[in-house]
Amino acid sequence: MMMTSPPPPIFDRRLIRQRLARAATKGTEDFLLAHAIEEFEARLLTIKREFSAILDAGTPFPRLAARLGELLRPALLIRMAPLPEEAEMPSLLRFVGEEENLPLAAERFDLAVSALTLQNLNDLPGALIQLRRALKPDGLFLGCLLGGQTLHELRTALAVAETEVYGGISPRVAPFADVRDMGGLLQRAGFALPVADSEPLTVRYRDMFGLLLDLRAMGAANALTARSRKPPAKGLFLRAAQIYAERFADADGRVRATFEMIFLSGWAPHESQQKPSAPGSAKVRLADVLRTKPPPES
Repeated sequence: MMMTSPPPPIFDRRLIRQRLARAATKGTEDFLLAHAIEEFEARLLTIKREFSAILDAGTPFPRLAARLGELLRPALLIRMAPLPEEAEMPSLLRFVGEEENLPLAAERFDLAVSALTLQNLNDLPGALIQLRRALKPDGLFLGCLLGGQTLHELRTALAVAETEVYGGISPRVAPFADVRDMGGLLQRAGFALPVADSEPLTVRYRDMFGLLLDLRAMGAANALTARSRKPPAKGLFLRAAQIYAERFADADGRVRATFEMIFLSGWAPHESQQKPSAPGSAKVRLADVLRTKPPPES
């Protein structure tokens, strides 16, 4: 029987951690994380239950875990961080771990969250399965990752500029998940009542270089294993900035950058949860519901 080798990794996970470490030492830019935290908080406030054991799985920086501690006051709050961190919260237990290999006991947490890291995993379906296993029955998972429309302006500008300079393009911006696929991935991982929705966030910059500085400050520079190791040709990024301004500038000259934020939720299965109706159990025929009536006379 022929053995097949696993596909090569898309992301250089070691380089991602190095980029995060550099961002942490120079001062991080976390407006995307702040937006994700606001959305998580709004969703949690609609759920009338107590979360006594909470896991933050791999969120790049500790701000989300700190906010959940303030908001929910859990008996147990564990953060699996990508890098060593100073213990600013005595009640927060933390360890350095890898999202693709969660060293966690099964059915341990009431709530698991992960923000702005899932898009950088080589095995996203496997990570979702592990997160579901870490939840107690009827435990909740909330996730946020960047979706397929993220940085489409930057991708276009770089592709056009590289085609002009090199006659072809190299991988410079990571591929992102499609919101249409994420609900299926949650279901495949064993989550009940899976939901995936997206929200575009538009940020404006003076020019493309302001965006690149923010990406570096997020630790989000190019970490693709297939990235080019050659120094860029002279003038490549200047030309890309020109194209960016020509195609994606507003009337005041500032350029737009899109971040598509995909929010995920799913529950570990439990017998108390709402079940889909059995086939043939409907009391009303679809044809009757869809039957049109003549418009009223005027």
